Amino acid sequence: MKIAFKTLGCRVNLYETDALASQFKEAGYDVVESDENADVYVVNTCTVTNQSDQKCRQAINQIRREHPSAIIAAMGCMVNHRKQEMLDSGVIDYAIDNERKYALFSIIDGHFKGEAVDPEGFDKDLFSYRSAYSTFHTRSLIKIHDGCNNFCSYCIIPNVRGRATSRPADEIYENIRNVVAHGFKEVVLTGVNMGRYKSQDVDFEHLIESILKIDGDYRVRISSIEPDNFSDRFLSLFENPKLAPHMHICLQSGANNTLRDMHRHYSAEQFKEMCDRIKAAIPDFNITTDVIVGFPGETETDFVESAEMCKYIGFSHIHTFKYSIRTGTKAAIMPNQIPETLKTRRSAVIRQISAENKLKYFNRMLGKPQRMLIERVMADGTARGYGENYIPLRLKGKDLIKNTFVDVVLDGIINKGDNSEITAVISSVTQ
Repeated sequence: MKIAFKTLGCRVNLYETDALASQFKEAGYDVVESDENADVYVVNTCTVTNQSDQKCRQAINQIRREHPSAIIAAMGCMVNHRKQEMLDSGVIDYAIDNERKYALFSIIDGHFKGEAVDPEGFDKDLFSYRSAYSTFHTRSLIKIHDGCNNFCSYCIIPNVRGRATSRPADEIYENIRNVVAHGFKEVVLTGVNMGRYKSQDVDFEHLIESILKIDGDYRVRISSIEPDNFSDRFLSLFENPKLAPHMHICLQSGANNTLRDMHRHYSAEQFKEMCDRIKAAIPDFNITTDVIVGFPGETETDFVESAEMCKYIGFSHIHTFKYSIRTGTKAAIMPNQIPETLKTRRSAVIRQISAENKLKYFNRMLGKPQRMLIERVMADGTARGYGENYIPLRLKGKDLIKNTFVDVVLDGIINKGDNSEITAVISSVTQ
């Protein structure tokens, strides 16, 4: 049997898809690309905005048009939000919510064995995924947390992923040991609000400390994380070469008025102070972020404050979102919705700041060493991958091998702009 996966949305979805696809591959299924012919198509959905719903519908409808006899299983956040609507459409065969995604293999395998399988018959469990050995990525994503208690005014995630839940620490350690033993060189910790991780007496800081003690030649990267008052002890963990000096810390806005309306739990001043402390402790630390422009009521003064904040902190990349109404959230019914043309203009300003910040950061890093993880080798022999600071690198050399570390020195910048990369040369240490 051939099975294809299409994943929309966040890295938590990517982790779950990797784990499930790996399970099917181990059981003898042929895992193919989503644009190929398959017997089963699995769409891991996102519902963070109305546009996300539309993208999911388009993906599912396209699959049904092109593959009328295939089995289609939709799972994830849109199912939690619009399950009955999706079933009533008659386009999908199975609707599997977040709490039962782990059971996808049993549902699909049971279907082909002629069993009458009801996804609702499985217990709810957010973390019962096997270690992913055969994945769509060079890095191994490790889910440590799900759900959120923040209830930001623009976000529906607490309604579709539930309240904050932490994966037991021993399961995380075992998952990491397994993927490292299988040959993965980088593990990326992911979760909805993982800075608030707490399982029994293990908090996020102690979890990272214990992960770094696991044997093996690998590094650990912390993915998207909410702002927090990171302690000096936590920052000292980055002295360990296994912990990549990069975090994607979600700002959303640099204006206090907008942060208040978003129901974010920090001020612009607190965010600045946090970033100052990080850079004082680790000067070359790479901070990337998310920014929403055109939030309801965002004045020109608010926007300028947000833009100036982005310049001050110097994020090397800003994932810029134009605010999009999410039905069912408080922000959707707020007054003073911003015209689309103004959102587009403001988005262009932030994207330009992002490109300028990236070039400044890259220029500062030229001539410095990085440990590059080769993620792919092109036909011309050029290797591409990332250094520990999450700098995209290109390297030319002999006998370069995917999924290996190479010590390099940063040499030059190409593709000037927000999609810039750095060229690298082999460090004399390895010659």
